[in-house]
Amino acid sequence: MSSRDDILGRVRAGLQRNAGNAAAGREIMQAAMEGRIEGPKPAMDTAPAALLERFRVKSELQSSTVEVVAQESEVPAAVARYLAAMNLPTTAVVQPALAALDWAAAGLKVEARGARDADLVGITGCFCAVAETGTLMMCSSPDAPATVSLLPETHVAVVRAARILPYMEDAWNLARAELGTLPRAVNFISGPSRTGDIEQTIVLGAHGPYRVHLVIVEG
Repeated sequence: MSSRDDILGRVRAGLQRNAGNAAAGREIMQAAMEGRIEGPKPAMDTAPAALLERFRVKSELQSSTVEVVAQESEVPAAVARYLAAMNLPTTAVVQPALAALDWAAAGLKVEARGARDADLVGITGCFCAVAETGTLMMCSSPDAPATVSLLPETHVAVVRAARILPYMEDAWNLARAELGTLPRAVNFISGPSRTGDIEQTIVLGAHGPYRVHLVIVEG
């Protein structure tokens, strides 16, 4: 037996994942997850309107901008208003999950695909959002390629108010309940990319988008 086999064998034994008992190991891990004791959380009003308002405030503190619309059909016009106000291109890449919206009626030319290095504006949805911190939870899939939120200089995200949850723990619980198997990539986005590496001065857009604009759909 090689040293590698010896080490991996010990790890499998500790996790109870030896040959033939993988199912038992999964049951043990599931029981541990369900029986875990959560840490303290800040008090929060969990009424839908209160969650939307807290998410908006926290997002703006993270340097995101926010517009609230009544229904999904208003999203393209809201995105067009933002791009015009910021003097940004009216050409964008959009996640396939949002391709059916009437972007052309708002004067926008979009392509439904993953982003490339030349794309300046990316439009995405999100799996859910966290009111506590103003954070988007992004779960990758063929209809939601992760590159659209990461490569372009400007990220516009559509957030459904019904998917704004109080805490990060709620977001993970929802992912486990709805997705079963977690996707290839789960990304959490709290405002534009930033770094404080140089003299502890915050610089936006260091490792990703310079701007994050959120369109929250109430209906």
